[in-house]
Amino acid sequence: MVVYTVGTFDLLHVGHLALLEYCKTLGDTFAVGVASDEVVNLYKPNVPVIPLNQRVEMLKALHCVDIVRSYHELEYVSACRELNVDIFVIGEDWGGGAHNLAVEAYLKAAGKQIVQVSYNPRTSTTKIKQRVIAQNHASVRISQSVVEDIPKVAA
Repeated sequence: MVVYTVGTFDLLHVGHLALLEYCKTLGDTFAVGVASDEVVNLYKPNVPVIPLNQRVEMLKALHCVDIVRSYHELEYVSACRELNVDIFVIGEDWGGGAHNLAVEAYLKAAGKQIVQVSYNPRTSTTKIKQRVIAQNHASVRISQSVVEDIPKVAA
């Protein structure tokens, strides 16, 4: 059984690892599709922090992942065909976009499964980015107040 999931996988974290390890338990071969920056820009306001080639490299290093492939179009049917996917794993934020409906129709017609998973509430890439930004803003405010407290020397 071939299991396939897709995502951005920016700032790889324990939530990603939990998802990937779960996916591996569903079949014999586990493949991951990694969205290019251009694809991510179609459905998220910001491109990933980590470049595509590095995201692919990190995923390839994981023991639970057998195949890693990047994709450069917001379309999943061709990869499902090429990989002969038995189970396609989607996240809870899976929407009704044309690209999603197309792969759902393809999988249903082919007698394949779609498994929807909930995200790990412990962390997310968005939460990590928000925390970094908040810490950076706090650091800037502290630095500014330190500079303002330095006595001015008359020239």
